[in-house]
Amino acid sequence: MDLLGHLRCFVAVAEESHFGRAAARLGMGQPPLSQRIQRLERELGIRLFERSSRHVTITHGGTLLLAEAREILTRSEALLATARRIRDGESGLLRAALPPDVSGETIAALLADFADRQAGTELELHELTTAQQLDRFGAGALDVGLVHHPCDVSGLEIGPLLRRELGVLLRHDHPAAQLTDVPLAALTGHDLVLFPRADAPALHDELLTTCARNGYTPTAVRHGQSPSFIRGLILSSQAVAFSPRDTQPAPPHPQIIWRHLAGTPLAWRHSVAWRQGHRDAAVDAFAEAVTEALWGTDTVSMDQPLSPLHLRPTAEYWL
Repeated sequence: MDLLGHLRCFVAVAEESHFGRAAARLGMGQPPLSQRIQRLERELGIRLFERSSRHVTITHGGTLLLAEAREILTRSEALLATARRIRDGESGLLRAALPPDVSGETIAALLADFADRQAGTELELHELTTAQQLDRFGAGALDVGLVHHPCDVSGLEIGPLLRRELGVLLRHDHPAAQLTDVPLAALTGHDLVLFPRADAPALHDELLTTCARNGYTPTAVRHGQSPSFIRGLILSSQAVAFSPRDTQPAPPHPQIIWRHLAGTPLAWRHSVAWRQGHRDAAVDAFAEAVTEALWGTDTVSMDQPLSPLHLRPTAEYWL
């Protein structure tokens, strides 16, 4: 059965409420249109329209299917558009993702850099946690992303490891605010605002373990992601949060300050990841743009040599 063709007929009749007008819109005769609708009804096992000599009325079942039919047609058109771009020598569509902790300035720099590197590629960028990215990679619905480590990279290839040092956000009147470098143990007695564990379970557990090893066990762990929500918890309760310098909650608040952690015990560790065997010029361009954009924040260093992507000719390595 030509499902897409039958769905186009279904949507046209539903929108026109008339077989003659729908047939004219589709550029076909009315009898073939009626036959297509009947075949679709037999295939689906439900009646889509109530017919009379003068009127066509969509059934309750047809109404429930209409939105999904439109969505299928829209997605099929997007697929065909991508195929045309590929056929015409363009790179098509790159489905990419970044985690929520990447700053707006970094995203803007990334988009501009990618457009310069890969002008013929449409970048479909999503904000997704590591867990959400891994789910989409598994479903074949994501081409490339920036993931937090540690995580399960089975079935993926990854680029160089990027390290973003974490500092602590706390109230200006916190005793540790007077320090240039804050030991984790100085946060004892305070709650910790942290991303939900489901977003990146291994990273969540690793971070709390590192805190405990360095003398800080939070009184309670409060989960939050929105900058304004995190800011509110810090202001209204005995809570602190960890953040790279470049992604402090914005707009800044005069009563919240960022301080470096003594010994730099905590960091976000990222890698650009893509599906195994699906690396191409667009994936490389995204990986390079991500690295350059993050590097521009002056808070990122690399944990391993740059090959095979050769993202930068020189780098400081963390061992």
